[in-house]
Amino acid sequence: MTSRLADLHRFYELMAELDARTRGKRLLQDCHGRMDWPQRGVYFFFEDGEMRAHSSGESRVVRIGTHALKAGSRTTLWKRLSQHKGVARSGGGNHRGSIFRLIVGTALLDRDELQSESWDNRQSTAPREIRLAEQPIEQVVSGVIGAMPFLWLDVGDDAGAESERGVIERGSIALLSNWRNEPIDPPSDSWLGNYCNRERVRKSGLWNSNHVDEAYDPRFLDVLERRVEQMGTRK
Repeated sequence: MTSRLADLHRFYELMAELDARTRGKRLLQDCHGRMDWPQRGVYFFFEDGEMRAHSSGESRVVRIGTHALKAGSRTTLWKRLSQHKGVARSGGGNHRGSIFRLIVGTALLDRDELQSESWDNRQSTAPREIRLAEQPIEQVVSGVIGAMPFLWLDVGDDAGAESERGVIERGSIALLSNWRNEPIDPPSDSWLGNYCNRERVRKSGLWNSNHVDEAYDPRFLDVLERRVEQMGTRK
């Protein structure tokens, strides 16, 4: 049986290979829907200042995500990424349509001592006046997420809970999570996620809540490796 540290090294070797095959990480703030995106895939976000403890000079992944896991879903990879990015014209966004934006916002509210009684009210919609009042925070969130480098992986299988996108997402999160595990590649003391009001974010070291408490099956790495090897070099 392989160790978690060995599996982490293999995971990051695959991230390095994916980086090479996609000609490097992109910044979400520089991306748009006319770029060459696969219809479906998995994304891996990094964050400036967040480095691996067990590999000199190597950035650690801080969020993993995918889309279209429900049968019949037509959400594309870019559609999901654009929800995280926000609205280019205003610089704002809609944190009620992106859990990533929501939890980053809670951390900013605490760290920067910002005020918003409506941000984390768990409602799917809000009146226009509330959304307008939230826009300054949405703009800061867009700036933070937009500056995070990320990689994307083409996994074009059918929507459904057993898709390989789900296998890769769940396995990656569970492997990287430090929730109730011996910390490996822990976040820095200055990591923004340390201010998040979600305990699972703080203790996992990831901008994820789902799957951080699960045991991973190392066989997901074989799926990830096969999908990375199938990636061509994109312009």
